[in-house]
Amino acid sequence: MLQFSPRAQARAQRAWRCSPFRPPLFQDLRQRGVPLAQIWGKRGYQAGYTIRLLSENQAEQELMWLIQVGILRREVDGQGITDSYRLAPLGRQIQEQLDPAVLTQPSVAEQLQNQLCRWGLRS
Repeated sequence: MLQFSPRAQARAQRAWRCSPFRPPLFQDLRQRGVPLAQIWGKRGYQAGYTIRLLSENQAEQELMWLIQVGILRREVDGQGITDSYRLAPLGRQIQEQLDPAVLTQPSVAEQLQNQLCRWGLRS
């Protein structure tokens, strides 16, 4: 198993908890690639993937942040990068550590810290 620094793990856990995505999406991302079109809008909300309706742009920005912190990766096929996403090794590790049954709403401090990381003002 790959070893990640405690700092990288903490940042990834915080980003996971602050994301607008729900456990069913992460479960599906572990099993298969999920295309962006299935995640955003009414379709993603009805599938239980998001906590609120997201525009395509919002969903993509949130997914790109999870790629930056190491939770997700873009899926690749014979033609190159696709519009599908999968869990990266750090994402799999975080999923095993976080019990979806006891996931709580992130605190205001966690949300602020996550936003500062996204803006590059904190790691």
